[in-house]
Amino acid sequence: MFNSNQKSKLKFNITTKDLSRKQIIISMSTNNAKRVIAQSNVHMTNINWLSKDIKLDICADFICLNNRGIIITTNKVALTLNMNTIEKYMKNLNGIDSNKVMSSRLSQSKSYLKF
Repeated sequence: MFNSNQKSKLKFNITTKDLSRKQIIISMSTNNAKRVIAQSNVHMTNINWLSKDIKLDICADFICLNNRGIIITTNKVALTLNMNTIEKYMKNLNGIDSNKVMSSRLSQSKSYLKF
């Protein structure tokens, strides 16, 4: 099938998946996570208003449920100030046990091999 005159070259590129760095993971109990997800549109709006009020350059795109808590996907990579602001908002929600809300963190960047 291959002609001996043809030389096939494989190109390998290792790239970083940028979108994963835009996810803020907040670990919390299942009950807390379900309460947040039940009103995720309200919480997303409040997070965006809060960010705008204190002049942060980030906004929440959507909130989804994870097996360890919630993931808030943002338009940009979050800085420590952004994560702390969102974490404080989550801990101050009514009906949320703040003792079961862990510190927020960014997801680890995933590298993959591209041919």
